[in-house]
Amino acid sequence: MTNSTAERSSYLMRAGLVRNVRSGEHLTTFVVSGVATVLVTRLLLSLSGYPQIGGKGLHIAHVLPGGLLMLIAISLLLGYVGPVVRPAAATVGGIGFGLFIDEVGKFVTSDNNYFYKPTAAIVYVVFVLIVLGFRFLTTRRPIDPREELANVIDHAVEGVAGGLSRRRRAEASELLRAVPQQVQGRRETRELLAACPADEVELAAPVDAAWQALQRWFERLATHPKAPRVAVAVLALQVVGALVIAIVVGDGLNHLPVLGVTAGSLLSATFTVRGALALRKGNRARAVRLFELAVLVSLLMTQVFQFAATQFAAAFGMLLDLVMLGLLRAERDRMRREVESATKARTLRLPPDPDLPPFPEDPSDPV
Repeated sequence: MTNSTAERSSYLMRAGLVRNVRSGEHLTTFVVSGVATVLVTRLLLSLSGYPQIGGKGLHIAHVLPGGLLMLIAISLLLGYVGPVVRPAAATVGGIGFGLFIDEVGKFVTSDNNYFYKPTAAIVYVVFVLIVLGFRFLTTRRPIDPREELANVIDHAVEGVAGGLSRRRRAEASELLRAVPQQVQGRRETRELLAACPADEVELAAPVDAAWQALQRWFERLATHPKAPRVAVAVLALQVVGALVIAIVVGDGLNHLPVLGVTAGSLLSATFTVRGALALRKGNRARAVRLFELAVLVSLLMTQVFQFAATQFAAAFGMLLDLVMLGLLRAERDRMRREVESATKARTLRLPPDPDLPPFPEDPSDPV
């Protein structure tokens, strides 16, 4: 961390802007809930013949329950402390935002046209901008150890009032292990966690359970022996499929969105080929980075034009890109953990063994 970055980080924390280490998970929950809501809403309305709720000149648009759900999410965040409520607020808020943004066609056309053709592309771009903007704000500087400690204390907030379950205590302890010993307040925080009474009563956490299960599934798939070849095949099919669908559903190669899909597909194909060559040379880390770039180009460029050309028919390609991105991120994280484990083993002059328990940072430190 450079001096300027450290100074900016210190200023923001002094101003009370401490980042949540799980903000990425909450953002993903929000976006997935929102996108799923848009797709499900469009599907249900199509199957039911686009009914109108109301009568006698009234029409209750689904933007209204969307606003109500966003209000509920804000109320949850404002009314309760601690990390327990955030996954639920992200889910409820995402559903509400999905219902809201689904009607964007009515707000940008003079005739309130829900079927405005660019709506799909507008919705997609909005979600992309949300993700990019959020990541810019939260990841442009490394997490400060003091922020990590603040997140541990955030876990202790609920424990002070209602006790901590074994799962919650383990989460807090895992965060505390990442905080260096010299950070002021670490010892007191450890003592605070130890003082929290045990209590196995906790709210159901289906969102957390779902993400943990999905992460385990991604890790299993990423380590499968055939995973590299399947990844290359899927990326290649994605490139060809996106181009074919855009040409068939669009108005031919002279249509601007189709030209955009073509350019994005060619760029993704370039990264895919380079990744395949790196894989043949045994450079798995470089191959994963190149494959990830291919998927990101597809998500941030190709799919934008694909939604403009084919509207919501592009949803399958987007979902496939997201699955591929999840697999590649899981593999990248696994390789990073291997490198960290090997580095730690060399530091302690011990052979790296993934089956060994994590090394304690201090024999006298139970956490």
